[in-house]
Amino acid sequence: MYQNFKQLLFKLDAEKAHNLAELFLRKIAPLPLVQDFLAWQFVHYDKRLTNTLDSLCFPNPVGISAGFDKNATMLKGLSTLGFGFIEVGTITQAPQSGNPKPRLFRFPQAHSLQNMMGFNNAGVSKIAKRLQQCYPFSIPIGVNIGKNKIIAQSDSLQNYENTLKELVNLADYFVFNVSSPNTPQLRDLQNKSFVASLFKMARQHTQKPVFLKISPDMHTDDMLEVIESAIKHGCSGIIATNTSIDYSLLQGAKDQGGISGEALKQRSREVFASIAKEFFGKTLLISAGGIDNANEAYERIKMGASLVQIYTGLIYQGPSLPKRINEGIIENLEADGFHHISEAIGTNHTKKSKHNDEVKVAQASESQATQSPKTKRPKITTKRTKANEADT
Repeated sequence: MYQNFKQLLFKLDAEKAHNLAELFLRKIAPLPLVQDFLAWQFVHYDKRLTNTLDSLCFPNPVGISAGFDKNATMLKGLSTLGFGFIEVGTITQAPQSGNPKPRLFRFPQAHSLQNMMGFNNAGVSKIAKRLQQCYPFSIPIGVNIGKNKIIAQSDSLQNYENTLKELVNLADYFVFNVSSPNTPQLRDLQNKSFVASLFKMARQHTQKPVFLKISPDMHTDDMLEVIESAIKHGCSGIIATNTSIDYSLLQGAKDQGGISGEALKQRSREVFASIAKEFFGKTLLISAGGIDNANEAYERIKMGASLVQIYTGLIYQGPSLPKRINEGIIENLEADGFHHISEAIGTNHTKKSKHNDEVKVAQASESQATQSPKTKRPKITTKRTKANEADT
């Protein structure tokens, strides 16, 4: 049904189509009979997918990324589509109209989007009143926080703090967005010093989970240093990745804005792999970027993601996508002999560590076998190296 409806929807400007979807999810979906029908159609519950992470209970690992529900108007509607958590925003202290229109573009052949929205939102005061009416919610709610465009770089920390303080009792977790390409100089804040200040400030106001969202365009060494600084100063986890400004990823891309969807999939996967290699087991990891099917979601989970987020895939594949991903994850768990999703998280790393241990044992045994009988045999050890400990 959605594929037929999409043909009509895609005749509209992309942002107008999004506004139409917002109207349905805000006004129609929460109606009692409609809500029941949508939940029956799209919600897939299986206790094998339920997981408690950082004291929050997630009914399944599939969430909607920030950017879809910028103003927290669609919470009830989105919950009927089977998401395990919802991230609203990006929210700024003062209201913003965003960048000039048109600012959202589809690339149907590539199943991708390019956006240059610019943190358009109603501002923290209005959104806080909206959240007060429904929080605590039936599933975890996250808030993505950004910087106002007109705020000087020197005042950025205060700008983030003011927004966080108004929302601190109205969400389950928070995300600092310093990686959007659509606010001038915002990515300049993606450095060790500012990130350290950001999380030290956050920990003065809340002990709830606070995450950092990372760009896919950073140099790997710089990215890892920034993440290390964030974790050292109180960051609960990393969301990787935001949209990309590498326009070579998408044929026909415009020269501004961020690319998401299928075109970003490989880049996002590679960046996430680099992060997971260094930080899996040390912090909570959430993967986003080009996830549009169950196999991709499951692969990110095995790479170390405790949760995944979707957005562009929902636009191209429709409201049944969260359900199909969750059903597919269950099939993959069964095929791998796992009884619960927690057993699958990070198995790529645990398998690697197990393989390294087996190699060490084999090498030690071979060394013993080739020694002279008079030579004292070395003690066999399966102790992990520091590098392997990091992998686990």
